[in-house]
Amino acid sequence: MTMSAGWYLRRLSRMGPGEVAGRAGDAVRRRRWRSARPDCPSVTGARFTAVLPEGAIASVPPDAAKRLVAEADRLMYGHVEFFGVVRDDLDDPDWWCDPKTGRRAPWGYAFDVPYRNEDAVGDIKQIWELSRHQYLTVLAAAYAVTGNERYAERVADHVRSWWTANPPLRGVHWISGIELGIRLLSWVWIRRLLDGWPGAADLFEDNPVALNQIWHHQRWLAAFPSRGSSANNHVIAEAAGQFAASCAFNWFPSSASWRSGALRSLERHLRANTFDSGLNRELATEYHGLVLELGLAAVAEADAADVPVPESIRLVLLRMTDALAAVVDNRLRPPRQGDADDGHGLVVDGAGTDRWASLLATGDAVFGRLAWWPTVTGTDVRTPLLAALIRPYAKDGTARPATRPAHFADAGLTVLRGPEEIWCRCDGGPHGFLSIAAHAHADALSVEVRHDGVDVLADPGTYCYHGQPAWRQYFRSTLGHNTLQLDGGDQSVSGGPFLWTRHARTRVLDVDNSGAGVARWAAEHDGYQGSVHRRRVELTAESQELRIVDEVRGPRRDVRLAFHLGPAIAADLAGHRAVLTWTRDGEERSAVLDLPGQLSWQAHRGETDPPLGWYSAGFGRREPTTTLIGTGFADGADGFTTVLGFRGQGGA
Repeated sequence: MTMSAGWYLRRLSRMGPGEVAGRAGDAVRRRRWRSARPDCPSVTGARFTAVLPEGAIASVPPDAAKRLVAEADRLMYGHVEFFGVVRDDLDDPDWWCDPKTGRRAPWGYAFDVPYRNEDAVGDIKQIWELSRHQYLTVLAAAYAVTGNERYAERVADHVRSWWTANPPLRGVHWISGIELGIRLLSWVWIRRLLDGWPGAADLFEDNPVALNQIWHHQRWLAAFPSRGSSANNHVIAEAAGQFAASCAFNWFPSSASWRSGALRSLERHLRANTFDSGLNRELATEYHGLVLELGLAAVAEADAADVPVPESIRLVLLRMTDALAAVVDNRLRPPRQGDADDGHGLVVDGAGTDRWASLLATGDAVFGRLAWWPTVTGTDVRTPLLAALIRPYAKDGTARPATRPAHFADAGLTVLRGPEEIWCRCDGGPHGFLSIAAHAHADALSVEVRHDGVDVLADPGTYCYHGQPAWRQYFRSTLGHNTLQLDGGDQSVSGGPFLWTRHARTRVLDVDNSGAGVARWAAEHDGYQGSVHRRRVELTAESQELRIVDEVRGPRRDVRLAFHLGPAIAADLAGHRAVLTWTRDGEERSAVLDLPGQLSWQAHRGETDPPLGWYSAGFGRREPTTTLIGTGFADGADGFTTVLGFRGQGGA
């Protein structure tokens, strides 16, 4: 995918004067850096002191350690899967190769590499992911838990290989700040987890190549921060990585200034990226998780190095943790909202570890759980390690929710909960964050419904970012969500894969979660110029029934109303009624979906031209699922009423 001149004009139109000036300065600096690549200042007597406290490794639960070692052994055998693509070359990886397309990124000055062009480079996400070195933090953690030096030796071999293959400012791994920031954070934890290994100092502080790499990474991040309309989760990763490295690798003349600058950026952008309610402003749940992980990791480095941090940072992380505890379903699954690319801030766990349970467990250890928090029964490696470094939050009277929040007014997110573990998310929030709303989907007034953690009316997910524009467009389109489309268009106007040029404005009209037997929500948006789409949702506890009423105010227009079923749901559609069946924990369950009779209904599954009827459980993966589409007209008369009735366990 290459960017056209029109894309650059559209992108420029979303920038303010300050951002334009900053990017112009970046362009000048990139030209100057092409021929001016200073070496790292001389460093003598460097020592790594940001070690884990005594007993931290011993506190790792045995089952979490077992999963970790199993994952490490798979990595040692050369096996890993990134974004649905299995790699078997991890014994000696090619750092520039995309295993999906077989292409290798070209050599040259970093800022000349056309990383958006898949024909020239390959899938950039596949290339970048391995070089975040988070699989190496897993191997390093396995060494720390077992003392087996083969894990440490593999880590050392791969880090040295990467440093040799990727000298400063050469190649595809020196393009994106988020990659440099996360890689620095990985190196900090690799050094920490290898501390008992005799070769650790020779690999890092006594190694001129390592010092040069660490210095150049931090110099790069200080020079090229994400700016203005791009200051989303990327700038958090940049600041967190810079701060972590300047705390733990405090060996350079610029370390103090890098540390203070990164801390200022982290404090400013954590607040800017987070609603007062605690939800992330990108309204993309996985980025909520990423930012929370990065923030906790940064605070861990501050406390390990005895560097004071503003209390506002801890307060934002506390609110983010409480918000996460509030929105998850009974199986600890948060909403599937907005973009998701499986990005993590710090990985030291094996496969099968629940990301969200891990974050809540860490929140419990650092902040203390509230009485209404859901119970976390799983274990992980990361929580005891972070908890060993982070000072417990001082309970100084900070106001926290006394009961479980269900409506987040600033984020426009409402969760309706009913009996039999019925969970319904209603979307009445802003289109996205900042002027480009990079990770937003055109999903205003969409609903997401689960029964005991199973997706019934599902948010289909994300699937891809680069290289497959038709799929990128589908998964973030209005038709790709459980909402109503007019005249075949999206509510918000896309200007590129991470750019929206016009944003639908949404307004929540009514929320009643008082527990009086019927929970209600209503909202409207103006994304269809000349018409207003209004939706009401009611969840009745006694009948286990969810009622959705859609109204269109304006001239007669073509309508398509979409309901995307989860991949576990089988559907038998007859006329305007669909009988839904699925299995949960060996029990047959069912529901009936009564659809608006004014529309003509058809089931779609796994279609490709154009895409329709798909579900993406994770980045790079998709599977067919059933999507029900009703077509007809909206003419300002009666609304369209949909009723989803659950029959409970055991079928009808």
